[in-house]
Amino acid sequence: MIDTARALGAACAARDGMPPFNDQALVELARGQRRAIGDETALAVVSDADREVELAVHPEHRGRGLGLALAERVAAELGDFDAWAHGDLPAARAIAERLGMRRVRELLQLRSPVPAAADGAEPDRLPDGVRAFEPDDAAALLALNAAAFADHPEQGRMSASDLAARMAEPWHDDANLVVLPGEAGLDGFAWVKPGGDVAELYVLGVAPGRQGAGIGRRMLEAAFARMRAVGATTAHLYVEGDNEAALGLYRRAGFSQWAIDVRWRHGTVTQDDGTSD
Repeated sequence: MIDTARALGAACAARDGMPPFNDQALVELARGQRRAIGDETALAVVSDADREVELAVHPEHRGRGLGLALAERVAAELGDFDAWAHGDLPAARAIAERLGMRRVRELLQLRSPVPAAADGAEPDRLPDGVRAFEPDDAAALLALNAAAFADHPEQGRMSASDLAARMAEPWHDDANLVVLPGEAGLDGFAWVKPGGDVAELYVLGVAPGRQGAGIGRRMLEAAFARMRAVGATTAHLYVEGDNEAALGLYRRAGFSQWAIDVRWRHGTVTQDDGTSD
């Protein structure tokens, strides 16, 4: 069902401006760690381990009650579960309210124009000390990611196979995954996902022991350099709605809210909602 999910996701993204399934869900669906309920008109991607669901209805088949019917089918099968509504679209809110679900987490989508390089600087020049990812960095990157996102229910659990799967995606280029070596591994990293005029700051991580040293800003500058290198004019990112430190960094850099993702809860499941970017 991975091909069906990808095709449906692409159709929804073209209509809604954002994909209905996140990358981790698709990686795990392809590996058989998640399953799909439905078909090419309406599909739910389900993690039985986390009791987490993402649901989409093809734009050409909306307005027929397929989304509600599929959500009711999922609820009847799973009972308690959490569901992501990417973009907080009215139809998703209506379904959630119809099922008596409640909002438990908000993930903000921010956007900013990609700033020009400083006067006289080469547009794609990386800040001092920052370089492109090399294969030997994988273990250090995973260790930094686990430490930086220890409280994050999705990003913090990235494994070596997850990293390899994401790096095998057509959009990935090692040049767009930049790292800052430190005395004990990596002090920071930033990963850019190109997408034409809009490039996503896919993830930015700073070693917990190095926070407050300006590394977040340096990695953001490195990400902007890579965005300029691939011809992007707009930067896009996701951040937890209650992560004041990250929000402060991004807002000082010129980012503002563009959209919002909402995690809805059906029943009494007690997964960690996560609070860090």
